[in-house]
Amino acid sequence: MVTDTKWEAFAGTFSPDGKGFTYTLNADGVTDAYLADRASGKAEKLNLPHGLNGYSGNPTEFSPQSNRLIVSHEASNKPGDFWIYNIVNRRAEQLTFSAIASLRATPLPPSQIVHYKSFDGKTISALLWVPFNLKRDGSNPALVLPHGGPTGQRVDYWSPEVQALVTHGYICIAPNPRGSTGYGLEFQKANFQDLGGGDLKDEIAAVDFVKATGYVDAKKIGITGGSYGGFMTLMAIGKTPDVWAAAVELYGIINWSTMLKSSDPSLNEYLKALLGDPEKNQKIYEADSPITYIRNEKVPLLVLQGDNDPRVPKEEAQQVVEILKKEGRVVDAHYYPNEGHGFAKRENQIDSIRRALDWFDRYMMGKSASVGGQ
Repeated sequence: MVTDTKWEAFAGTFSPDGKGFTYTLNADGVTDAYLADRASGKAEKLNLPHGLNGYSGNPTEFSPQSNRLIVSHEASNKPGDFWIYNIVNRRAEQLTFSAIASLRATPLPPSQIVHYKSFDGKTISALLWVPFNLKRDGSNPALVLPHGGPTGQRVDYWSPEVQALVTHGYICIAPNPRGSTGYGLEFQKANFQDLGGGDLKDEIAAVDFVKATGYVDAKKIGITGGSYGGFMTLMAIGKTPDVWAAAVELYGIINWSTMLKSSDPSLNEYLKALLGDPEKNQKIYEADSPITYIRNEKVPLLVLQGDNDPRVPKEEAQQVVEILKKEGRVVDAHYYPNEGHGFAKRENQIDSIRRALDWFDRYMMGKSASVGGQ
């Protein structure tokens, strides 16, 4: 046995000389690359920067002489690039440089892995980003970033969205609540028929964590996420309206029952695996849908949505906007033509980040907006 760990391990390949082999470990949202000696079974972690490190190359990551490896590296503050790792001297050299010059000239805040206890004693892991040179005076804004899925994991991937928020002064925390992958099957199944229940409480515990740091103003906490993260954003402002100062949701779900009628068949089967049969479990579908609670919300909400989303159709966003406008709440929406589930066009990616920043700046920091139509 080479590995004996609670973390996810992924096999690589054998070296051409047959003396070694590779594998990776996903430990708490950070991936490390390992090289193992076949004779002894001992493994050594490659000396690479913090982030997501993996093996590349086809058909193998090894050089023909078995003395070098081609690896990939990215982190939330560094775009993905290829590196060459010299096995003999244990040194890595960056091979490609995908970032533009202005990004390489300015250091960006890295992620930190943090842990905290939730309402029932479960330990929750999260990635935390803290802007440089903050005063610890309880005056700073913070944002909770729920991830998509829910069967997924927030890992330390390159994120222009996070870097835009952090470099504008927002502390950001991205929890991996119950239902996330990467922490064992029991933890992954802990949100069964309880979407927006225990996992939402895990997100709220993240709020308590950042408030306890001494950096954050409790009246300046917002939330934003896409897909299931958008669902969680809607659940949060509906079920815990007094926690938040502002919210931005992207292509999120308001009603699981309407989702079943208009989303793609494969997603519907996934949904039924999480919530059960829609006829037999109608009350669960209602209890786990933001539409049941959304009229309780109190904070300004921005909705961003693709016009042609096959997974979370535009009608979900329209329901949110219509309900809140009838209630006289502060709500705005922007729909992106020819976009699906997520925004593929660079100009729309940039625009959505700017709109989110302007929204939080306006309603959490009292600044005027710079994007037209807000």
